[in-house]
Amino acid sequence: MKRVLFLLLFVGLAYTVSSQSRQAVFKKGRIIDSIQINDSISETYKLYLPKKFDGKGTWPIIFVFDMNGKNSQALNMFKTAAEEQGYLLASSNDISDTISISRNVLITSRMFREVASLFPINNNRIYTAGFSSGAKFATVVPSFIKEVSGVISCGSFVPSVELLDEKNPFYFIGIVGNEDFNFPQMLQGRELLNKMKFPNDLMVFDGGEKWSYDLIDKALKNLTLAAMAKGNVQKDNKFILDNYRENFQEYTGLKSSGKSLLAYDRLNEIISIYRPHLEIDSLREEIKILKKANSYRAQKRNLNNVLLRESFIIEDYNYNLDEDVSTLNYNNLGWWNYQMEELKKYDKKSDPFERQMGKRLLGYLNALIEDNIDIELDYPVVNDEALSFLWMLKTITEPKAYSYYLKIISDSSKYEDFGTALFYLEELLKNGYKDKTRLYSLEHTALLRIMPEFNTIVNKYLKESRYDAIIEE
Repeated sequence: MKRVLFLLLFVGLAYTVSSQSRQAVFKKGRIIDSIQINDSISETYKLYLPKKFDGKGTWPIIFVFDMNGKNSQALNMFKTAAEEQGYLLASSNDISDTISISRNVLITSRMFREVASLFPINNNRIYTAGFSSGAKFATVVPSFIKEVSGVISCGSFVPSVELLDEKNPFYFIGIVGNEDFNFPQMLQGRELLNKMKFPNDLMVFDGGEKWSYDLIDKALKNLTLAAMAKGNVQKDNKFILDNYRENFQEYTGLKSSGKSLLAYDRLNEIISIYRPHLEIDSLREEIKILKKANSYRAQKRNLNNVLLRESFIIEDYNYNLDEDVSTLNYNNLGWWNYQMEELKKYDKKSDPFERQMGKRLLGYLNALIEDNIDIELDYPVVNDEALSFLWMLKTITEPKAYSYYLKIISDSSKYEDFGTALFYLEELLKNGYKDKTRLYSLEHTALLRIMPEFNTIVNKYLKESRYDAIIEE
C-alpha cells in the first residue's frame, strides 16, 4: 500500500485522513465501531483516538484483542488510561476462538497494516493486550508480527513456550488476581521469562477476574517508562518521579499491612522499572532485608505448599472428569458433590493462601467442564449423553448457572426421560429461578408442561402454574 499523505483538519473532536485510497473523518474521544479495512476486504475493526491526538509526531498504539465478540467491553477497559496517556487503541471485529490461529494472525496483520497506513504510529511503541483468551492471543502475536514490542496480558500466559523467541524479546506485563485459576501459571511464566531474559512484570492483586482501571493505567505507565528507558520517547522526569513515588507508596502500604510476599514482588517490580531512570541502591538493600524477614519466609513457604497441593487436586479433577465423561459415570456425580463441599471449607480457613486456593480450584473446575462442553460440541456427531453429563456436572459446580438446568430439562424431555426432567426442574427452582415464561416455552417440553407433576413443582416455588395440577388417585 502506498504511503498515505496526511491532511490534518481539526474541527471539534474530528481527525480527517485523506489519501489516494481513502478520505475519512475519525471522531476523537470515542470508540468508532466498524472501520472497514478497504473496499476489497470486508473485515472491520474498532478504533479509539484520544482527544489530544493531533497527527503530529508519532503515537503509541495498543491492539486490544477479544475472542468472544466482546471487544467493545475490552476497549472500554483501556479507554480512560489511553485517553490520559495518549495511546491509540484498535481492536478487530473479526478474530475469534472459533477460527484457526493462522487465520486470526492474518486478520490481525491486515488490521495492523491498515492502521499504520492511516495514522502516524511510533514503530517502536506498538503493543498488544487482551483479557483471558484474548490475552493468550495477544501474547502469540509478537511471534508473527515482530514490530510488537510489548504485551499486556490480563489473566493468561503464552499458550506455548515454543512461540517465545529469545532473539525477539518483548516486554510482558501480566495482570492476575490471586484468586484467578491462572495465577499459578502466571507465576511459572514469570520464572520462565526471567530465565529467557525477557523484560517482564507481574502485577498480582487480591481477588479474581475483576480488572480495575488502576491496573490498566499502571500497565500503560510501565510501557511508557520502558519506552523512555529505550529512548523511544523523550524522558519526562516529572512523570518518572511522580510514578515512582506512587509505586513506592503502594509498596510501603503492602509492607505495613503484613502482606510481605506481595510487597516483595512489588519492590522487585519497582527496581526493574526504575533502574534505568533513578538511583536504586537503597531499594536493593531494602529488598535484601525484606527477603530475610520471618513474615516473608513464612508466606513464601505457605504459598509454595498451597500451590503444590493445588496441583495434585487439579490432577484429580482432570483424571476423574476424563474418566467420567468417557464412561458416562453418573454414579460419580456424588464424588463431585463431595468435592464442592470440600471447596466450601476453604472459605472458612484462617490462612488467606488456602482461601485463595479454594477460589482458584472452583474457577479451574468450572473452566475445565466448560472446555469439555466445547470439545463435545465441536465433534461432527455430538454425543448427547456426554453433553448431558457435563451439563449435570455444571449444576453441581455452579448452581446458579440456570442455563444448564434448562438444557437438561429440554434434552431429557426430548427422550421422554421425564423423571430426570422433573428432578432438575425442582433443583432449578430451589436455586432461585423465576422466569416462568421461559419454563413454559422450553423446546421439547410440550408433553412435560401439561403433566400434573410439572405444574405442582412450578406452583410450589413460583406460587402459580399455567395449568392446574390435578393428581388422579
